[in-house]
Amino acid sequence: MLDLQALIDEFFHQYLPKDDDLELYNEAMLQHELGFYLRSRLPTYKVQLERNIKSLVGHADTIKKEIDICLLSADLSEKYAIELKFTPNGEAPEKMYACVKDIRFMEELKALGFVSTACLCVATDPKFYTSGRIKSGIYRFFRERYLLTGTIDKPTGAVKEQVTVMGQYRIEWRKFDRSVASPRRYFAIII
Repeated sequence: MLDLQALIDEFFHQYLPKDDDLELYNEAMLQHELGFYLRSRLPTYKVQLERNIKSLVGHADTIKKEIDICLLSADLSEKYAIELKFTPNGEAPEKMYACVKDIRFMEELKALGFVSTACLCVATDPKFYTSGRIKSGIYRFFRERYLLTGTIDKPTGAVKEQVTVMGQYRIEWRKFDRSVASPRRYFAIII
């Protein structure tokens, strides 16, 4: 069984710092680099990007239809999924809600037979994870370390939307470069 947390930590703390020219600047770059790393690290697994779930679990009713990164053993007896969010400056409440939806999607895939799933979020703006003037609503999960669980309302928009997270998760932000002052952080919720 793969340890997704260990693989993600190794990606950020051993693979990325070795190449000072590598700059993560958007979600596509994160997906590409993490996929490349996983493929080199796990040669007996298929590493697939943007994999549609129909061929893996049939016509399941899930919150999303594609997996950002899918890891499959050769005989398909082991399936793993990783959803990614990259949060540049701004869009904090929308990206936070998108992370919550990703967590719910990973819970759904776990219930459909995936061995393990992960929601990985990278933030380059300290406003996303540090205590600011807003410490309630969705912000409390990302800034104040409240347990993320239950029904979460979408914080913006004219249409009322909500998602229910079945498990209980605490977001633990981690630095991923050598700079003491660096604003770059990540968290991984493993399900």
